[in-house]
Amino acid sequence: MGQKTVGKQRYRQSFGRYFEDFEVGDVYEHRPGRTISEADNTWFTLLTMNTHPIHFDAEYAKASEFGRPLVVSTLTLAVLVGMSVSDVSQKAIANLGWKDIRMTAPVFAGDTLYADSEVLEKRESKSRPNQGIVTIRTIGRNQDGTVVCEFLRTMLIPRRGHAVDDKINY
Repeated sequence: MGQKTVGKQRYRQSFGRYFEDFEVGDVYEHRPGRTISEADNTWFTLLTMNTHPIHFDAEYAKASEFGRPLVVSTLTLAVLVGMSVSDVSQKAIANLGWKDIRMTAPVFAGDTLYADSEVLEKRESKSRPNQGIVTIRTIGRNQDGTVVCEFLRTMLIPRRGHAVDDKINY
């Protein structure tokens, strides 16, 4: 991450990591946090056609064990993934898989999410010599430090000099 020179006194911001930049055991703290609003939850509910009333019917939710509307779990997941992009997947060629997605505590409108990702594994691609495979665990916490979501993600990452943004001059 940083910048690269693209001309005399001209610089372009660069995000993401190359395969060589990942080390097993490294932890990236993704900041800033993101406060989830009621509008975020309503729009995501509509966008994804999630019709469960616990996400948008305050009276229904009031009668639930939570006493108020829950943020859609896939919105929580999407926000945490988005928070991690500039650190771990900005240069990725593809997400290869997701597993062990766990929603460990409810999220409500007004909660602020924070995330960090730990590099669990990296290996060279057997079929793509200019790329490697990296697996991370991302943990999302709310403003109180309560873990609300955890997941593993595996990505195909280019080696230095082989990312799309290394090849184009836009």
